[in-house]
Amino acid sequence: MSGLTVQQRELQEAAALERRRQRELQRQGRIFNVRVRTIGVDKDALDAQVKDRKFQEATEKARNEEFANEMKKHDKMLCMLEERQKCNIRNINKAVSNFQKNFQKPETRREFDLYDPQALKKDKPARLSDNDPRCTVSGLQKFMGEDLNYAQRTKFQKEQLREWSLQQQRERKNALADQKYLDDLHDKNRIQLDQKIMEQQRMEERTRRAVCEATKDFNKSQAADLADRKRRDKRQTMKDNMDEISNLLQGDLLSENPDQAISSFGPHRVVTDRWKGMSHDQLMKIRSDQQQQVLEKLRQKEEERHRDAEWDRQNMQAARALLILERHQERQNRERRQALDSINAQLSHEQKSRNIYLKEEEYSNCPTSQYFAQFNTTSR
Repeated sequence: MSGLTVQQRELQEAAALERRRQRELQRQGRIFNVRVRTIGVDKDALDAQVKDRKFQEATEKARNEEFANEMKKHDKMLCMLEERQKCNIRNINKAVSNFQKNFQKPETRREFDLYDPQALKKDKPARLSDNDPRCTVSGLQKFMGEDLNYAQRTKFQKEQLREWSLQQQRERKNALADQKYLDDLHDKNRIQLDQKIMEQQRMEERTRRAVCEATKDFNKSQAADLADRKRRDKRQTMKDNMDEISNLLQGDLLSENPDQAISSFGPHRVVTDRWKGMSHDQLMKIRSDQQQQVLEKLRQKEEERHRDAEWDRQNMQAARALLILERHQERQNRERRQALDSINAQLSHEQKSRNIYLKEEEYSNCPTSQYFAQFNTTSR
């Protein structure tokens, strides 16, 4: 009995040892399998889920395609119904139009004579001639100046007024062209003078006083020439104006009484077909206003030149202050870079000392291949 018991215990221990060995082999298979260890889940279950998901997607796709086919069929039927409805509406409108055209003509209406487009053509004219017996005093069909030759008479008057207007426009255009030429010449001389003055200001300090004296003499001569030219132009303009006024006064245009052009609606209005032009006082007032405008324009140009000079001076001061500020900032940046370079040099020296210490003291004992071969030999 004792021998049988020992044998049974040995068999049980051997069976237990075999079971532990099998479990160890299974554990090593799970642990040393890279795919299972990396994923960390049940791959078969995942494959089954993927297969179910694909089956569901295929079923959903088939159902969506069936729905799409049904929608296409319904859309086709709806289009056919809409086309049939449009055709019916078009036939109804065509039938209504034909009925109105054949049985409801405008001529058959009671009030057609009120809006007949040919009513004026069918009616007799208001007057056949100047001696028409229908043109009575109480009929108010004929007034003074409304004879049958009215069109030719007004056409002749319009042609005459047009010729007068064209003549005045040509004279005014020539006067404006002459004034513009004089203004351009004056501006060109002023620009050339300013350029010469600016070039003379850039010369050296030792010749500044002589150049300023020459510039002053040149300006005086230019001012004298300009004043002389203005006086000559003014005399010539006055002479031309006086000649023009005398010609107009002695001509046929203004030989009649100018008071007949005054309108009955007020002294500020005139009769256009009787007006002979402005009076001498009005012309002189306009010329005085123009002269004042010229003086005002010269004054504005002088103020603008002084304002530009003041702006240039302020811009130069601002540029000088900005240059000083930039130099100050550059000096501060240079000092900060020098301080940063010294700090970086100190840190570099400390890092080199630490690397030498780590290489010679901390990491002097390097592991061998025997050290790494002892890992991953068992599952525990």
